[in-house]
Amino acid sequence: MAKKRILLGVTGGIAAYKSAELVRLLKKSGHQVRVVMTGGAQAFVTPLTFQALSGEAVRTSLLDPEAELGMGHIELAKWAELLLVAPASADFMARLAQGMADDLLTTVCSATEAPIVLVPAMNQAMWRNARTQRNAALLAADPQIELWGPAQGDQACGDTGPGRMLEPQTLADRINAPQNAALAGLRVVITAGPTREPIDPVRYISNHSSGKMGYALAAAARRAGAEVTLVSGPVNLAAPAAVQVRPVVTAADMLAQASAAVDEGCDIFIATAAVADYRPASCADQKIKKSAEDMALALVRNPDTLATIAGRENAPFTVGFAAETTDVAHYANDKMQRKKLNMIVANDVSRPGLGFNSDDNAVTVFWPGGQQEFATESKAGLAERLVALISERFRQA
Repeated sequence: MAKKRILLGVTGGIAAYKSAELVRLLKKSGHQVRVVMTGGAQAFVTPLTFQALSGEAVRTSLLDPEAELGMGHIELAKWAELLLVAPASADFMARLAQGMADDLLTTVCSATEAPIVLVPAMNQAMWRNARTQRNAALLAADPQIELWGPAQGDQACGDTGPGRMLEPQTLADRINAPQNAALAGLRVVITAGPTREPIDPVRYISNHSSGKMGYALAAAARRAGAEVTLVSGPVNLAAPAAVQVRPVVTAADMLAQASAAVDEGCDIFIATAAVADYRPASCADQKIKKSAEDMALALVRNPDTLATIAGRENAPFTVGFAAETTDVAHYANDKMQRKKLNMIVANDVSRPGLGFNSDDNAVTVFWPGGQQEFATESKAGLAERLVALISERFRQA
């Protein structure tokens, strides 16, 4: 892991308290950290907190006569090897998207040539607002800028939804991940999330998949240099930066879009999606009314996206996922052999705090003649290690 000079920007929001822990984790990993705070950030956490944790003076004003004797904002911009803004408020993102430089942090963002990572944090309604989404899309399209998050979950205001700042450990894991170009020049197609199989216009069959592992893998594969297409079922996650996302709903949609993406060129296919095995034999045109005490629902088998892709004549290097509750190794190896996979990633979703909807996971990866176990860690950190292993096995295939 390369030690970095990290300039941390902290903007106004309750998530600013998490940034203190982030500084501690980054310093513990050996990075140099300096902090720039906006006026709003200082309403939540004092500069003294960040000074104590970073061991560096905290900058808060563009018009600081002493700091600007040596053109301090330009010095900061040149010093940074990574500019990380966490939390990044809706207001800050709006100003940055318009190219404004009306405070120290936006000015440094304009002056630096370092990569900029924004970690959004705001109320779920603010994040979903069309204007915020336009600003986020504009920023994500900038080759200098990446957006990490936001996460989904409970918020300080009592709402639940997308808008939470990624946890400090998740951010530290991403920053500490080895920088490489292991997948440079390769085309990777990833499926993620659940599918929904309609019963009537208001009901459907689905599962608990959140899509977090697939989205983390897509981001990690992109950072490793791959051209990534993400075929995603319905999730509440922001699209990873510089990744093409193709939204789908049903298993039939998933197969069609995944097949189309593979047809366009695919070296590695990673199937993390929890695709429904069965769907209702028919979908009612109108909402089914509650009447009898019992109701029988006829189901028919869905097409198998993973087996279909792996069974192609010139199939890409194919990696499957197996979410099991018992005898994980047996069922994972059986699935790998039956579907003719190159690798399979298995996890026990019956373990509390792991798997579906969790930010953490622990898995065992199997391939013909070998296996490797990964202990519990954040899905972001795990994704980096899985991408490295997949790359290694792909090169040896």
